[in-house]
Amino acid sequence: MRRSVEFPARTRLERGVPGASLRAVDGSRMSKGLQIAIGALLVCGLLGWYAASNLDRVGTFQYYQTLHEFQQSGATGEAVRVHGYVAPASIERDVVNKRIRFAVVNEPPHKAGANPGPPLAVLYATLETPDMFKDGAEVVVEGRLGADAVFQADNVLAKCPSKFEAKATEQAAF
Repeated sequence: MRRSVEFPARTRLERGVPGASLRAVDGSRMSKGLQIAIGALLVCGLLGWYAASNLDRVGTFQYYQTLHEFQQSGATGEAVRVHGYVAPASIERDVVNKRIRFAVVNEPPHKAGANPGPPLAVLYATLETPDMFKDGAEVVVEGRLGADAVFQADNVLAKCPSKFEAKATEQAAF
């Protein structure tokens, strides 16, 4: 039994027939080159639609600023990403109000002789933090600086410490 599905462009697809392909109504075959071109145009159209629909999102293709760059720019109210380090002994968990307050500094606190600079007060309105979030952790906070100079974080990303730091090794004398 042969069944066929009609297409608007005067073509039909024969089902149940071995080697069925798109055929014109008059019975001639559509060339492979034309089939590939139609498929390629369809893929390109879908990729273009996907790219165009995702370009307007806030934060797309956005890189983070260092804390020092952010403090110099004075960007109040704009959605930004800020990179820094959690200041030691600054994490305050408010379980009743379900939020966390902490401070971010520009330099890692464990770096010898480093001047961390002025801290940025951060308020994160949830108790759910990344596993690596702790004092001295390298973080990227996403959000906006409020009029009260407190950074209202929408998201906190904790970066994993690098395990590929060079260790001092002794040279063997031969």
